[in-house]
Amino acid sequence: MNISPGALSKQAIKILPVSGFRDIGKFIDVPWQIYANDPMWVPPLRLERRLHFSRFNPYFKHAHWQGWIAYHNGQPVGRISAQIDTLHQQRYGAGTGHFGMLESINDSTVFSALMQTAETWLVERGVSHISGPFNFSINQECGVLVQGFDTPSVFMMPYSAKWYAELLEQYGYIPCKDLLAYWLETDFEPPSAMRAIERKYQSQIQIRTLRRDRFNEEIEIMRSIFNEAWSDNWGFVPFTKEEFAELGDSLRWLVPDEYVRIAEMDGEPVAFIVILPNLNEILPTLNGRLFPFGWLQLIRKLKANTITTARVPLMGVRKRFHNTLPGIALAFKVIDALRKIVHAKGVQHVELSWILEDNLSMRSILERIGAREYKRYRIYEKILA
Repeated sequence: MNISPGALSKQAIKILPVSGFRDIGKFIDVPWQIYANDPMWVPPLRLERRLHFSRFNPYFKHAHWQGWIAYHNGQPVGRISAQIDTLHQQRYGAGTGHFGMLESINDSTVFSALMQTAETWLVERGVSHISGPFNFSINQECGVLVQGFDTPSVFMMPYSAKWYAELLEQYGYIPCKDLLAYWLETDFEPPSAMRAIERKYQSQIQIRTLRRDRFNEEIEIMRSIFNEAWSDNWGFVPFTKEEFAELGDSLRWLVPDEYVRIAEMDGEPVAFIVILPNLNEILPTLNGRLFPFGWLQLIRKLKANTITTARVPLMGVRKRFHNTLPGIALAFKVIDALRKIVHAKGVQHVELSWILEDNLSMRSILERIGAREYKRYRIYEKILA
């Protein structure tokens, strides 16, 4: 929907809260209006979005939210959510809250009305510092795309219109942190220095696949490594057992066992990596629908190995190995082991995302094996009166 910035009057816009099953459906459908003419946008699965907003999402065991839809002449022109996460507040203060699910036509009046509504809701609940967008937390989709609009986003990464960053800054938000996505060709030739480090610790490091007969135990091992590895990073909020178990349930049917690699050092699991087939290669043809036949297309293409791109959404190395040669060896070995497997299955490119802009050690490892930054997402923040 193309409307010139600021063309709509404030009186012509209605912001209505989301309440109940039908409103959730309308909330989910807003992006279809915003990106109707954008070939880079990939429609999500409506069923998955339904589950994300439902009481079955374990995020809501420690958080609550409210959503709103902006209407003009009865047509949706934007949406937003505000949420308060008690786990985040325990680490960063009781005055913290977030906005997310941000979508809007290119109109400053609509945009400011949405932001003001979310801010008011948060202020009424004691929030003085707002940041986002988070959909709903830092462990899910987050950030506004600011670079890399020439290619579609990959599976479980957000997409946003080009005008979002500018409108956020016009409304008083300041950049807080940039998140990077790297693009890696799977036929890369590892540099000799990496191979030398790998050989140095070869006898101590063993790489294995996921043990499906101990699935729940394996998921807990990966959660422990991830939470420890990321615990000092900006914005970190730990995965709860229920949240990571839900993620594990998705891995059961999306990811073959060999797409998960766990590294053991002297018999102890100390690093892991997970790769996901990029379902966004398939989803445009489904247009958000799994039924009646969309799920058959999905399963058929997954089994046929016709997907040529993938994403690494989860990776971690235990904290005591950070900024050490054994840590470099662990990171390289899990990446390289997985790279060989997916390359043999026809995957040509992998996105590694996201990486904090100031995580220089991981960025150095990725760039030394030929990965390049190709997308940039930005988190914004604002102090509320």
